[in-house]
Amino acid sequence: MKHQFRPLAYICCPYREDVQANIEKARNYARFAVKEGCIPVTAHLMFDGVLNEETDRELALFMDLVMLGKCPQIWVFGSQITEGMQREIDTAKRQQKIVRYFTEDMREVER
Repeated sequence: MKHQFRPLAYICCPYREDVQANIEKARNYARFAVKEGCIPVTAHLMFDGVLNEETDRELALFMDLVMLGKCPQIWVFGSQITEGMQREIDTAKRQQKIVRYFTEDMREVER
């Protein structure tokens, strides 16, 4: 089966507060991106259990930004923009990436 081109989309959403619930939300957002024709790059799903949020936070954010650099667009989910998310959004804007905003129930909105 031959597949069509799919761009990478960096999934930007909260992590810290309720980690388990936020990981589940990140999974849902990643599934949504696949349904929308993208390949999701979701740091929450890649590094959870690998890095420790308390001791490795700066390393995790650094690695997130490296992955973001490979993606032509960033999809921001939810109305709450955390400090880490803001760093990702600011980096994406500096790199002139497409920034798309979505509600928690995955409806696209303007910002």
